[in-house]
Amino acid sequence: MRQVLLIEDEANIAEALRFILSRDGWAVSVMADGALALAEVARLSPDLVILDSMLPGMSGLEILIALRADPANAALPILMLTAKGQLRDREAAERAGVTAFMSKPFDNSEIRALVRELLGA
Repeated sequence: MRQVLLIEDEANIAEALRFILSRDGWAVSVMADGALALAEVARLSPDLVILDSMLPGMSGLEILIALRADPANAALPILMLTAKGQLRDREAAERAGVTAFMSKPFDNSEIRALVRELLGA
């Protein structure tokens, strides 16, 4: 079973995404603290990371930069999911190496399709 790590501090969004993706057959782990995210990625070795941009402890952009600095994560698909969908936020994420970017609120079918695409399913 493919592993998705969801790093999201809004409990209702995290639970909705966990439910949606679990129904599609993905194993979904959820964490809310940005400061613990890097250790969790190393521990789980997920097939995909879905990353909120605004997190306690460490921002999503900081996590993304740190993940991309590690050669072990060079090919790891990372989806930035954010309420901050402005062009400058998208450009900063793209410069940092994000694989895909989606703004909140999101359509359930769109995020399911994007996850399938990112995981080659």
